[in-house]
Amino acid sequence: MRNPTSSAPAQHLAALARFDEFLARVVRARASDLHLSCNRVPAWRLHGRIEAFSEHPWHSGEMLELLDGLLAPGQRADYTQRGTVDLGYTAPGGERFRINVFRTLGQPALVARHLPSRFHSFAELRLPETLQELAHLPSGLVLVTGITGSGKSTTLATIINEINATTPAHILTIEDPVEFVHAPNQAVVTHRELHTDVADFAGAVKSALREDPDVILVGELRDTETMRAALTAAETGHLVFSTLHTADATGAVERLVGAFPGEEQAVARHRLSLVLKAVVAQQLLPSADGDGRIAVVEILRVTPAVANLIASGRTAQIYSAIESGREAGMQTFDQALAAMARERLLDADEARRLTRDGNNFDRLLRQPKFLPRNDRSENA
Repeated sequence: MRNPTSSAPAQHLAALARFDEFLARVVRARASDLHLSCNRVPAWRLHGRIEAFSEHPWHSGEMLELLDGLLAPGQRADYTQRGTVDLGYTAPGGERFRINVFRTLGQPALVARHLPSRFHSFAELRLPETLQELAHLPSGLVLVTGITGSGKSTTLATIINEINATTPAHILTIEDPVEFVHAPNQAVVTHRELHTDVADFAGAVKSALREDPDVILVGELRDTETMRAALTAAETGHLVFSTLHTADATGAVERLVGAFPGEEQAVARHRLSLVLKAVVAQQLLPSADGDGRIAVVEILRVTPAVANLIASGRTAQIYSAIESGREAGMQTFDQALAAMARERLLDADEARRLTRDGNNFDRLLRQPKFLPRNDRSENA
């Protein structure tokens, strides 16, 4: 949460100033990530593609000076011991970045991801209205999944912002690092950062139950103990949001159950069937006009029929339930891809290349409407 420029020794200010200048260029260009490494030309990810944007490499000494200015003593110890550390950074203009510092061939490098300075609406992000409904669940577990860089944090921030704007509740987030800072609105918002405020996710979730939360955001279900704690929190009447690195909704169910030892999996499956409310799996794809990227989401809502599939271990049948669950607010990736291609938000050929079933995609492309309840919203 701290801004390192406020306490950096004078000899590191030049490196930090150049770094801040690069971050400002990232913001102006609407790039998502800045890549810096020793003796290489700086690059950024612009609309999903990596490209160089400066002709002047950062030399090793300058990178070391930058790290000395960025890292607090505890973060420096983590980097020295593990070879990687995450931190949040606020640039002089107020823009937030999530930074991962790591070693490559013995030399320091970093990637800084820009976090939007304002919260976008569901309509602006073209997210289905089903996701807005998740903000008003009374309790349970909601998972947002996808590969790194798929927009999970932005989707969760949008949902949390909706709760903050509409519900008098206590929202408690546990993150590594804190990414989006929510100023209290209708809700009281408490942010806790790994290593700064808490030692680990599992312990933080357990202690959260004594901190009177209504909503708990767990940055990531990294290990079995954190998963156990998240299930317990959902079972005790809290609304819990978290993320997993899986490609689709069915994979999230299998990943979570499979993380438990064999003798515990039946119990974990039963517990999950009782508390899981939804899984949102997403990808970010280049928009058809080439001006940015757009989120394509698969949505699983846990109806009684889906809960039965989870409890009985028939996860292979969940995809069919999503495919036929439009009235319950569900959609597959293929359905979402076809809808966006039909609205010319995505290139049809590119969308077809990513589908599970090309023939089914072509059939969906010819349908007039099929996404869940989006005929009443601006989302497509």
